[in-house]
Amino acid sequence: MKIGIIGAGRIGRALAAHGVRCGHEVMLSNSRGADSLRDAAIELRCQAGTPEQAAAFGEVVALALPFCHFRAVPAVPLRGKVVLDANNYYPQRDGQHPDLDEGRTTTSEMVAAHLHGARIVKAFNAILADDLEQQGLPAGSPGRRALPLAGDDAEARATAASLVDAFGFDPLDCGALSEGWRFERARPVYCVPLGRAVLEAALAGTRRDSFVPLFSWHRDTMER
Repeated sequence: MKIGIIGAGRIGRALAAHGVRCGHEVMLSNSRGADSLRDAAIELRCQAGTPEQAAAFGEVVALALPFCHFRAVPAVPLRGKVVLDANNYYPQRDGQHPDLDEGRTTTSEMVAAHLHGARIVKAFNAILADDLEQQGLPAGSPGRRALPLAGDDAEARATAASLVDAFGFDPLDCGALSEGWRFERARPVYCVPLGRAVLEAALAGTRRDSFVPLFSWHRDTMER
C-alpha cells in the first residue's frame, strides 16, 4: 500500500516508521517540501514531498498536522481516498471554534466538510508520540493497548483498523464520525493507555460534560 503523510512532526514520523516497517511505501510531507525532509526520509527509509504530492501519492493519507492548518490540506487529490485524521483541537494554538467548544460538531467532521468526497476516519489522535513509537505489540500480546477510531464509511474504517493492528495496537471501532468526540482532546480516554475492554467501557461512559484538566495527559509538551 502507498501511504501519504501530511505533517512531519513526531506523530507523522512515527506513522511513517510504522508504515515502512510493515512494508508499505510511504511519503512524508510538509509545507516546506522534500529538501527540508531529506535527513528524515533517509532515516525513515521513505520518500519526501509536499502535501500535494503526498495527497496524490497515497492510497491512504494520514493528516498529522496542527488542526489550525487543516484547511490548507488539498481536497481534490483526496477525493475517494481513505484519510486518517490524527488532528486535535487546542484552542490556545488553533484559535477558538465555538462549534467545537459547544459540542455542535467534532474536529474530524470539520475536516470532512473541507475534504468533501474523502473517506475520513478519525484515528491515531488519542496517543502520545512516544507511545505510538514505543508501545506497539504483536496481536494477541498480553496488555496490548487499544486505539479508538471512527468514520462514516465502513470500508474505510476497516482499512484504518487494519493499519492500527499492523502498527501494534488493538483497533476499537466506535462507529460514525460524529462519535469521535468521545476520544478528542481532554476527554477521559485521551492519550490514556487502556486495553480494548476497558477502553470500550470508558468510551461508552463518556458524557458530553466529561473533561479532564488541560494537559494532564501530557508528560512533557504539547505534541500536535
